[in-house]
Amino acid sequence: MRHLMSPLDLSVQETDKLLNLANDIEKNPEKYAHACAGKKLATCFYEPSTRTRLSFEAAMLNLGGSVLGFSSADSSSAAKGESVSDTIRVISCYADICAMRHPKEGAPLVASEKSAIPVINAGDGGHQHPTQTLTDLLTIHSLKGHLDNLTIGLCGDLKFGRTVHSLIHALIRYPNVKFVLISPEELRVPSYIREDVLAQNNVPFKEVVRLEDALPELDILYMTRVQKERFFNEEDYIRMKDFYILDKAKMELAPKDMLVLHPLPRVNEISTEVDDDPRAVYFKQVQYGVYVRMALILTLLGMEV
Repeated sequence: MRHLMSPLDLSVQETDKLLNLANDIEKNPEKYAHACAGKKLATCFYEPSTRTRLSFEAAMLNLGGSVLGFSSADSSSAAKGESVSDTIRVISCYADICAMRHPKEGAPLVASEKSAIPVINAGDGGHQHPTQTLTDLLTIHSLKGHLDNLTIGLCGDLKFGRTVHSLIHALIRYPNVKFVLISPEELRVPSYIREDVLAQNNVPFKEVVRLEDALPELDILYMTRVQKERFFNEEDYIRMKDFYILDKAKMELAPKDMLVLHPLPRVNEISTEVDDDPRAVYFKQVQYGVYVRMALILTLLGMEV
């Protein structure tokens, strides 16, 4: 039995196989429509979510399975003080696979150690968000045709953004990938990512404050929101939240084939006027998220189609 806590739980070969399966699901949905008939997915979300929870549920329903779960800690026995370990032991009696989001880093890992069913980390604090990373990889691979030889700009909250941290970990395994880290001083990527992940693996990167300075050289621009829920005080959040706004004028500086990704939800860091630009692929990214989660559910359940 396997769990998915981090994108690095899958080797590069396994990741490529998963992405190929997701592409096949996209092209031949009817082939997979009953693959998980009789199987149940539990979505245990201790933190609010729209895309991730509904994407998992849509994925399982598309596979012919069913779903059960809760969408906040308040609507589970966590409100009565039940531990994650006990909750997963109970869920294991009801479901065949579980997707768990939790505000505490490492909570899904604790659950996986006590679980009788595969557990997927659907986001734990500012730590990891592996299925978002797989979604990002599938989006880039499907639209660019490859995951190597890319210059990737990561913009916004690089300090607390778990999607950014997971994506860096995943992409450094591909040849000739370079990063441009675009953030205010207060939201720079943590030193352990800068030193232990990028520098130690000899991955070229540079840090800039101005988005305009980075745009001309990018193949991918990955925008992120400044996350209010990760800030300790309101003043810091208000000061940072409008630091970057991608608009039509800035898009003029970007290459004609650059792609704009965003894990969503968007607040105001991408102007709605950018939505009609063919380079803006963040809503396509949402659709790719369903395909990749379908592929992951099939893989962890060991289902052959």
